[in-house]
Amino acid sequence: MTDIFDANLVSRRDAGLLLLAGTPIGDVRYVCDALRAALEDADVIAAEDTRKFADLCRRAHVQPTARIVSYFEGNEAERTPDLLAQMEAGSTVVLVTDAGMPSVSDPGFRLVGACVDAGVRVSAVPGPSAVLTALAVSGLATDRFCFEGFLPRKHGHRRARLDRLRDEERTMIFFEAPHRLRAFLCDAAAVFGPARTAAICRELTKTYEEVVRGCLADLEIWADKDVLGEITIVVSGAAPEVPPLEDLLAEVRSRLSAGEKRSAAVAAVAAKYGADRRALYDAALAG
Repeated sequence: MTDIFDANLVSRRDAGLLLLAGTPIGDVRYVCDALRAALEDADVIAAEDTRKFADLCRRAHVQPTARIVSYFEGNEAERTPDLLAQMEAGSTVVLVTDAGMPSVSDPGFRLVGACVDAGVRVSAVPGPSAVLTALAVSGLATDRFCFEGFLPRKHGHRRARLDRLRDEERTMIFFEAPHRLRAFLCDAAAVFGPARTAAICRELTKTYEEVVRGCLADLEIWADKDVLGEITIVVSGAAPEVPPLEDLLAEVRSRLSAGEKRSAAVAAVAAKYGADRRALYDAALAG
């Protein structure tokens, strides 16, 4: 039987391992046993900031024996081939960033891609994520969401990116630097409308954790002060555009012709388009 799979789609058994290790986004008590074991059993640990990693190990009472190297945005291209070579020789490389999950707005994507291309196995020790934590505590819809990360720093480019998200119906999650927070909120209010609801999540799981909820206009006023710490912003999606009543009635009549009961047909169409169920039902009765 012919093997239909490209060799690079399957990890090589003779190669080592890249382990993406999620680290606490705040409270060191969230260091789990799996993370401790990964750090203590690694051959090489690639850390975004070796000093912050050493501090994490000290506070969490973890004692790695691996060789520790820096791996950050400025040296990713240079360091990736060496790390890949070590994994191809059978080593286990653990990648950690300053907080949260590697490769999610942090170093790691380049190394993961190199491993995939070389057939080196990639796995993960799941850990805290500012993205999901902020979404969960925001109070906004969680059934459908998208992560936009950091937007461009320059006003014009940031505004252009927000313009492309104007009609996005999913809850949106952004990262932003504290000193650019008010500018972000100003642009977001101009594009999405000042009444759009949002939540600013600051210093999640840390001592001074704060979640501020409200409309963009009010949040912009709130941010007109010195805001410090790690910032994640969650913004509600655009309300779906409801089709004209005649179009809704046409779909209800189509369902009725197919044998569906009026109440069920109206309920289904109203839910599909976010329409007023009672008004649609009354119109269906009248027409």
